[in-house]
Amino acid sequence: MDTHSSADEGDPSARFIYYSVTLSSICFLFFTCSEPTHKVKESKSFIGKNIVKPARKPLLAAKKTAKKKKKIYLTFDDGPNRGTKNVLDIAEQEDIPVTFFIVGEHVFASIGQTRTWDSLKMAKNIELCNHSYTHAHNRYNKFYNDPENVVKDVERTRESLLPDNNIVRAPGRSCWRVDSLHFTDIKKSKKAIDSLQQAGFIVFGWDLEWEYNPKTLALKNSADDLLSEIDSMFSKGKTKVKDNLVVLAHDQVYQKSGDSMQLREFIQKLKKKEDYELALVNDFPGITKETIDSIKAAPR
Repeated sequence: MDTHSSADEGDPSARFIYYSVTLSSICFLFFTCSEPTHKVKESKSFIGKNIVKPARKPLLAAKKTAKKKKKIYLTFDDGPNRGTKNVLDIAEQEDIPVTFFIVGEHVFASIGQTRTWDSLKMAKNIELCNHSYTHAHNRYNKFYNDPENVVKDVERTRESLLPDNNIVRAPGRSCWRVDSLHFTDIKKSKKAIDSLQQAGFIVFGWDLEWEYNPKTLALKNSADDLLSEIDSMFSKGKTKVKDNLVVLAHDQVYQKSGDSMQLREFIQKLKKKEDYELALVNDFPGITKETIDSIKAAPR
């Protein structure tokens, strides 16, 4: 018996089922044949129904860390005097930190010097430190032969003008007593400098002096010369503390316009050097807030 002819000629429902099965078979074969010949490898990274994204690869070039700058401490001795106001004006106009080492006797020497002292106290970003009371009257050998008198001379300025500051620069001497940094340029002064340290003072010297003629009070070298010396000292590692350099200048030199212009030029060019930054003496390594505060709590 021919099943095909009986489905064609028999019950209509049988014919419907037959054609439906046939059509389904044709569709299955069509879609099967139309699938791509290559299959994408199935990901097995699943948690429930959520696909786990692969971890990002690290960037090839990491961000560069900011380069640590070398610090320069611009310090001025012997004020207040005729050149101090010019130095202060330049420092404020150029918006830089500057440390002045004050001679106590000079504050009371004239009305003009007292007014300059008042301007220094009101100025922002300015630090005032001790440079003795008499400046040894420029008789250094005699002065340092009496350590007890050296301490009394420095204490006089602290008590009358700088009660909250124990940072001192010895007159006519580049000596250091800062944390573990101990240095005495002229050995005969050692006992007196040790006495200052024992009395609670931080003794602060310098690395490089901007030299001047003591008779004419004119600078001996230009702003460019000084900048070259700074570059050289850093490159040769000749500073007392690595990456820190203290410049000594003197207020009285800058009472003339030509020398004041050199000071301004030096500051402006220094600010453009990306490797350097200016700082106050109280930021020097070894001088901590605790060290400075200790003098405030000490009995008088």
